[in-house]
Amino acid sequence: MASVYTVEYEGRFKGGEVFDASPEGQPLEFIGGMGMVIDGFENGIESMDVGEEKEITIEPEEGYGLAKEELFVKMPKNVLEGMPEVKVGMEIEATLESGEQVPVKIVKLEADSVTFDFNHPLAGKTLVFKIKLLKKREASEEEMGHGHVHGDGHQH
Repeated sequence: MASVYTVEYEGRFKGGEVFDASPEGQPLEFIGGMGMVIDGFENGIESMDVGEEKEITIEPEEGYGLAKEELFVKMPKNVLEGMPEVKVGMEIEATLESGEQVPVKIVKLEADSVTFDFNHPLAGKTLVFKIKLLKKREASEEEMGHGHVHGDGHQH
């Protein structure tokens, strides 16, 4: 049976810059083994005891993967029409053919084209997490069937 983990965390880059943290009083809850968090994060928590705190370092292969060359896409510059002050390094939302919106970074601007990076913003980065395991319990059959954690008063 899968476990439900409740954790407080702070995620930093190797240089110390914080990129994410659980909001004060709002820990992260997830069901293990369902792909809700990156592999390195889940693997680091599995052996922890409730109340334990530790720091784990996650290499890109167990995080958001390495940056993939095929996700650098060159397009006609007119796709940016109507956007004021477009610069290299800017992150914007792109709409995929499916209608899904994803963050993309502008990595190159030329006279008639623009190159976007469609990789996850954390791809290729080594991540350091400070984690405290607050609770661990077995997931209910209902939670497993629904694919998410049910808190107090949960209703569908």
